[in-house]
Formats: sequence, structure tokens, C-alpha cells
Amino acid sequence: MEKLYYAGGHIFLDDDVCDALVQYARALADVGKSDLVTVPALSDEGMQGRTRLLIGPASQLFAAPALDRGVDLTDAEATESMRDKTARLQPSRPVFEENPEFSSEHYPD
Repeated sequence: MEKLYYAGGHIFLDDDVCDALVQYARALADVGKSDLVTVPALSDEGMQGRTRLLIGPASQLFAAPALDRGVDLTDAEATESMRDKTARLQPSRPVFEENPEFSSEHYPD
């Protein structure tokens, strides 16, 4: 379980959800965009529910480990969605495949 500090308060999130959210917030900040995400959370008062967070370049958030509160806050769909969106915001990288015609064994030292 993670404690996410956001907008002067905090909420508790599942580890995977929190990691995906922080990585997505960073990716959004890198490209100057924002998004509204909804994740299952436990409030600082102990209320369980879905929390909406606006994340992006102006987000000032951080996460820290927290004691397990015995509440299931997993959300595979939200986690996967944020990870997919994060990947799409990353710069594309060329993939180099080794071509047997140009391998080093064809060019003696």
C-alpha cells in the first residue's frame, strides 16, 4: 500500500496503481499535457471509494510506503490503462535487428 500526497492531503492506493499513476503523471508532465484519472482509494478519513485526480505538468505529488489497511484497492484495468497511456507518450525508439549479411564475420579485421 502507498500513501499518495496530492493537493495538500493524501490518499492510500494499491502499490501497482500508485506506481502507474506516478509514472503517467511524469510522462504527462514531460509532454506538457494533463489528464483526469479515476482510481480506487482510501481517504485519509478511512473512506473507500473511487478518487478522481487531475495529473499533469502542475501536479506536485509524491508517494511513500504505508501500512496495509486491509482494504483491496487493486484495479488492473486502471493500472493497465495508465501504463498504456504512459507508453504512448514516450518517444519512439528505433529497433535494430542484426542483418546476417552485414555481421562482423563477413568483415575480417
